[in-house]
Parts: sequence; C-alpha cells; structure tokens
Amino acid sequence: MIDNNTNLPKISHAAHVPSLGGDRGRFRIGLFGGSFNPIHTGHIRLGETLCRKGWVDELWFLVSPLNPWKQNSPDLLSDEERLRMARLAVDGKPRLRVSDFEMHLPRPSYMVRTLEELRLAYPSDEFLLVIGADNWLRFPQWKDSDKILSHHRLLVYPRPGYTVDATTLPQGVNIVQTPLFDISSTDIRKAIADGHYHGRGLTPKVWKEIRQNKYYQ
Repeated sequence: MIDNNTNLPKISHAAHVPSLGGDRGRFRIGLFGGSFNPIHTGHIRLGETLCRKGWVDELWFLVSPLNPWKQNSPDLLSDEERLRMARLAVDGKPRLRVSDFEMHLPRPSYMVRTLEELRLAYPSDEFLLVIGADNWLRFPQWKDSDKILSHHRLLVYPRPGYTVDATTLPQGVNIVQTPLFDISSTDIRKAIADGHYHGRGLTPKVWKEIRQNKYYQ
C-alpha cells in the first residue's frame, strides 16, 4: 500500500519533473499502459492528439514491469532500459510523462490494482484509461473489468483491423478519433534484428539509444 508522499513512485517527462501538487485544480490524466519495447512515434503522436483535442490534460505512459510469473519475450528489455527510452521519447513534451508507478506495486501487475493505488496517491485528479480497439474487445477478460468501469472513464483509440460498434459501448467509454499509425514495436524489433532498419518510427534520441546499446540485435 502506498501511504505517504515520500514513498510515491516517481513520474518523469525529463530529468526533472515538477511536483503535481499546488493549486492547479483537478487534472484529467490519461493512462496509456504497455511494455513500450520500444516506445515509438505512434505512441507519442497518440498522446499528443489526445492532449490537443482536449480529452486529457496530460498523458502518462505507464511502463509495465517484467512479470516473473509469466514467460516473457526473449527480446523484452529490462524495466530501466524501457523507461529510459520512454523518457528520451517525451523529452521536451511537457504534457507527456513517463511513469514507473506500476513497477513499485506487487506482482503480478493488474490494471485494476494500479488504478486503485493511483486514486489513493493522487485523490484530486481523474485518471482516464487509454486503450486500443483490440484491447477493448478483450476488455471483459481483464481482471475486475467491471470495477474499472465503475471508477474510470475509458478512451478507445482505433487500431487497424479492429472494429468497435459505438452503439454498444457502456456509459463512460468513448471512441476517440485519432489517426491510424502503421507502426508496431514488434515490426521495429524484427527489422533491427534483420539488419534492415534505419530509424523510421522512432524519435532520433531513442534510435540513438538503441544503436549505442545494440538493443534487439
């Protein structure tokens, strides 16, 4: 249980992050969870679009931890390596942040628990869950999905090949019109391993970090 500010997990969008306290009013914070292995420009443009269109005031990239009880992909980088790339990707974008919050919670990691702890840690803010259409179609299989819906609004963004019928959505779930991004972390990793990748779909800082450390080769 997170019970005081000194033990709160850190969030960052650069080397230093201003405090979330102060008289700034109630913030609508979009939570976009994932392994971000690696984070790419589709992720960044999605966050910028949601902020620009007024769906959220900030977008937090919630980097998922390695799960010791499940078989992870052999090319899944460590928590710190993926966090560092995500921080590089949002550097200079003040409305986009990177959070390691979930890495400080008990494993295995479930979104319902993460959201409960965020509500306790930041009671003055509203957290909106951002998921793709593919994840929305699987959402009933999530742990305590009904509990998530009872406490949080969801923003569902389009994914190629997945159709969501807006007339069937429950209250509090909205389809957000964002561009379709034909970029995937899986394809990027495969292209790097094959030696046929030249940085398309990554920010320059992230691509430099991958090259310097020979990730995914």
